[in-house]
Amino acid sequence: MNQAASTHTDDRRPRVGTLLFGGSFNPIHNGHLIIARAVAEQLHVPRVILIPSRHPPHKQTAGLAPAEDRLAMCRLAVDDEPRFEVSDWELRQSGKNYTLLTVRHFREALGDHDLAWLIGMDSLTDLPNWYEAGQLAAACTLVTAARPGFPRPDLSALADQVAAPDLARIEAHILETPRIDISASAIRARLRAGRSVRYLVPDAVRAYLEDTLVPRGFCQG
Repeated sequence: MNQAASTHTDDRRPRVGTLLFGGSFNPIHNGHLIIARAVAEQLHVPRVILIPSRHPPHKQTAGLAPAEDRLAMCRLAVDDEPRFEVSDWELRQSGKNYTLLTVRHFREALGDHDLAWLIGMDSLTDLPNWYEAGQLAAACTLVTAARPGFPRPDLSALADQVAAPDLARIEAHILETPRIDISASAIRARLRAGRSVRYLVPDAVRAYLEDTLVPRGFCQG
């Protein structure tokens, strides 16, 4: 049974003007969108930017749909959602898409110093291995959405890299969100087996997958 998002507001949390949500989105699915909306509502964020990645530092790129297709699916997914938009900035970069570099770009491009970056509990656990984790924690608010199977981690492993005020801010922004157990890998497995992905992805994304990517052999490698 899914756990409803908490409506409690932590007054210690600073204002967030823009929520950045990066990922491979291979493909984007309803779990991504439900969690992003839940976080945006809890933090009263007016703007959410989805940022599909070309070269995720912590994932294998084998099996990724072409960048232009993942970008197209992200745009289809939020076409009628005024709070959401999509950026192709990481897709236009040649090197690995380190989160710190992306955050710095958006701080300069938007003139917005109230940026937050949305991650899952699995990413929070792995944060000590991220590129310049301490600088990242200082450059933006890291917001963590709870995920099934990932208990709240011990953040003491970050103490050598992240300043105490930034570490406290990370802990204050571990949010209870709807625990939607949908994964892109499970969606790809269903497509490989010729099974429906209806209700797992937005209808426009499902049509794109079935009409454009599956006929080209997506998920069959």
